[in-house]
Amino acid sequence: MRNVNQSAVTEFILLGFAPNARTNPLLFTFFLVFYLLILVSNSLLVTLIHQDARLHTPMYFFISVLSMLDVCYTTTTVPQMLVHLLSRKRAISFARCAAQMYIFLLFGVTESWLFSIMSVDRYMAICQPLRYKAIMSHWVCLALVGICVAYGVVGGLCYTFFAMRLPYCGPNEIDHYFCEVPAVLKLACADTSLNDLVDFITGFNVIVVPLSLVIIVYANIFVAVMKIRSAQGRIKAFSTCASHITVVTMFAIPCIIMYMSPGSDSLSNSGKKMALFYNIATAFLNPVIYSLRNKDVKKAFLKLLGWGRAPE
Repeated sequence: MRNVNQSAVTEFILLGFAPNARTNPLLFTFFLVFYLLILVSNSLLVTLIHQDARLHTPMYFFISVLSMLDVCYTTTTVPQMLVHLLSRKRAISFARCAAQMYIFLLFGVTESWLFSIMSVDRYMAICQPLRYKAIMSHWVCLALVGICVAYGVVGGLCYTFFAMRLPYCGPNEIDHYFCEVPAVLKLACADTSLNDLVDFITGFNVIVVPLSLVIIVYANIFVAVMKIRSAQGRIKAFSTCASHITVVTMFAIPCIIMYMSPGSDSLSNSGKKMALFYNIATAFLNPVIYSLRNKDVKKAFLKLLGWGRAPE
């Protein structure tokens, strides 16, 4: 017992990507550009929604919350990754690792449940248009976001508590660019079967359940839309859902693979790539997908620039 205490890990080494003096500056530039684009695009979308009265609807409120979550989500990991790409020392203390893990999961789980709430919002808008504004009031929207945050707090705490309570006595090199649960668990000096069970149950509740809710809601939306007689009306209804379905798919599938099978060694090489996808790629694509074909957002942007109305 004394030997274990003496060799207890006080810090971890984040291996990140393969250290290479030639490629690291290129990777740094690539990820820096992506990170700045994430900050600018999501911040701009939040500003447009806040300032333009035409965007003060439940749908855009949830989109603004999603954008803020994306900024926080990526800021938890990317700045540290950028520093490590240009630094020889890639150490992170045990306490900072636990904090990063929890904050990352808090925002991630919150975003996962927010996607399900956004699907319910689309259902109410399409299937209950006359009662939509009355049901989806401002206070109801705030309460729904509060529920998502509560799931994030509890879900993140479950993952982090059961992962960081394990003994870590070496080695201390994490094959990842941040402290993600599956990568950290590989270094534990104890049986992780209980963690695998807890993570599976937690992942089922914070990933599979909201994703299943999204599928059920959109199945009902599909049935309702097919009853619309006008072909143009059906296309318009489907187009309002296509963006959300695309974003949910990009986010949920990699998360399920990573967090529903944390004990699998087969994911050690691809784990970092999948993390990049749902940590960086989705945060970059979310504002693009939600605003690229959105006339209201284009009008708000041109109004912000003082260029008048956008062409119809």
